[in-house]
Amino acid sequence: MSGRIQLKSREEMRVMARAGVIVQRALAAAKEAAVPGATTGDLDAAASRVIAEAGATSNFLGYHGFPATACVSVNEEVVHGIPGDRVLAEGDLVSVDCGAIVEGWHGDSAISFIVGEPLAKADLALVKATERALWAGIAALATADRISDVSAAIEDVADEARLHPLEGYVGHGIGTEMHMEPDVPNYRVRGRSPRVKPGMCLAIEPMLVIGTPDSAVLNDEWTVVSLDGSRAAHWEHSIAVHEDGIWVLTAADGGASRLAPLGVTPVAP
Repeated sequence: MSGRIQLKSREEMRVMARAGVIVQRALAAAKEAAVPGATTGDLDAAASRVIAEAGATSNFLGYHGFPATACVSVNEEVVHGIPGDRVLAEGDLVSVDCGAIVEGWHGDSAISFIVGEPLAKADLALVKATERALWAGIAALATADRISDVSAAIEDVADEARLHPLEGYVGHGIGTEMHMEPDVPNYRVRGRSPRVKPGMCLAIEPMLVIGTPDSAVLNDEWTVVSLDGSRAAHWEHSIAVHEDGIWVLTAADGGASRLAPLGVTPVAP
């Protein structure tokens, strides 16, 4: 440990990568299940099956009382949506966030997509821009001196796309717990942020909205919605930093295919 920030060995990072690839497969299964007429509960069940069949454990189920394996958020719901009997329709914008634990080490990732065909160009642009912001942040981490370098890269993409990072919600450290120090904001903040050090593992997760960056929590005490009802997207990966570079723990190729155009070559721990 370094202060409150947990530093991992390469061996521990490799276990986290095993958890991360399971999460990637769970998200892919949830997306495949997301057809018009399916329920958000169907997506949760698909993710749950993948995690269970891999012999891993969900880190969402029971977390502070959360009742499902995945968060499934639809349209104006930004994050922490509780899956259930809501029926998905053509053109819905869906974000799925889930995680897994292997040998006590956590993985956490999220994707956004449109069900069927998009009904508005702005929705597809939002999904793509939020994903670009994620990869810009990851690429910045490869050479970052401080966490604020990652935050600035994310905000720059949001500004270019004329979107707004959700205020008050940030990325985080990850390791033997799902949420650990340090915070990884999706926007510039005042003051000096922690230095990036080998051994850090971070969950970078931009949450961008078309309208106001203000939000509210519904009566279920979980689901976060945009205050003005505008649509939102959420992308996330868990990334390891070691002496020789970075590795995206929740991508089977370590992020190589998406980082190559940004001039970054990930290195396995």
